[in-house]
Amino acid sequence: MFTTALVQPDAIQTPAFPLDLFEAIAALKQELNAVILAHYYQEPDIQDIADYIGDSLGLSRQAASTDADTIVFAGVHFMAETAKILNPDLLVLLPDLNAGCSLADSCPPEAFAAFKAAHPDHLVVSYINCSAAIKAMSDIICTSSNAVKIVSQIPEDRPIIFAPDRNLGRYVMEQTGREMVLWEGSCMVHETFSEKKIVQLQIEHPEAEIIAHPECEPPVRRHASYIGSTTALLKYASSSASEAFIVATEPGIIHQMEKQTPGKQFIPAPPTNNCACNECPHMRLNTLEKLYLAMKHRTPEITMAEDIRVAALRPIQRMLEMSA
Repeated sequence: MFTTALVQPDAIQTPAFPLDLFEAIAALKQELNAVILAHYYQEPDIQDIADYIGDSLGLSRQAASTDADTIVFAGVHFMAETAKILNPDLLVLLPDLNAGCSLADSCPPEAFAAFKAAHPDHLVVSYINCSAAIKAMSDIICTSSNAVKIVSQIPEDRPIIFAPDRNLGRYVMEQTGREMVLWEGSCMVHETFSEKKIVQLQIEHPEAEIIAHPECEPPVRRHASYIGSTTALLKYASSSASEAFIVATEPGIIHQMEKQTPGKQFIPAPPTNNCACNECPHMRLNTLEKLYLAMKHRTPEITMAEDIRVAALRPIQRMLEMSA
C-alpha cells in the first residue's frame, strides 16, 4: 500500500564524460530549465555547482517555491520525494536511487501503522527524514530547524507521537517540557559519534567549542556548547567569537563553514572506531558524474502513487504554515 515507485535508469555502458563537467551541467540546466538543490552533506563539488544549498527545511521551501521545470535533487531519496510531493507536475531527478537514509529505513510503514493504531488519540509529528508513506500517516512534518517551534504550538492536552528519530524527539522533549511517545528510530551517522573520543579531542584542542546536531545521542549533546540544525550550526560558527570548533554532525557541512568563515578551524567529531562512519554513505553515493548523467538522460526519476502524494502533502503544508 505504502510504496514509492522509483524509476530505474536504463543500463548505461561506460559513459563518456565531457572534459568540463561544471560547464556541461550548466548547459543541461539551461536546456531543462532545471534547478539543482543540494544538502549540506553532499560532496564539495556538488555543493559548489548547486543553485541552493541547505538543510531539510530550507530545501523544502525552495522546492515549494521553484519556477523550474526540473528539480535535480542532490541529497537522499526522502528529500527528492518531498520535492515531488510539493511539485507533482515537475520532473524530479535523483542522481543515485540507492541514496537512501538509515533513519527513514528504521521506520517501516507497516510497523508504524500498527504503532499509530495503538495510540489512536495521538497527534503524529514526523521528522522529515522519513518516507512518503510515513508522511502520509502523519499530521505534521517537522525538521531539526523547527521541531521545537512546531511542538510548542500543539495544545498541551493533545498527546503526541514523535517519529522516527528518538534522539531528536528526546531533545524536543527537553526543550519543550512535553512528554511524547517516541518511535525508536535513529540515524547511523549521528549515533556513531564517540563521547570518549570527543572529550579526548577537546583536551587536545581546549580552545575549540563543541557544536552538535540534535540527532546526536544525549551523552554527546551534553558536551556541546551549541545544538542546532545544520543551518543553525553554520550560522553559529560564523557568528561565534570562537576560532575553533569540534563539529558533531556529518562533516559535509564543514565545506560551507570553511567557505563562510575562512581562518577558523573546523574539526569533525570522530566516530567510535577508525572507519569513516561519521560520513553518511548514502549522501556520498551522489557524485558530479552521476548528477550529469541524471540530467543528460532525464533519469532516475522520482514518482509515487497520487493518493500517497496527496496524503503526504497535507502535513508538509502544515509544517510550512507553522514555521513561517
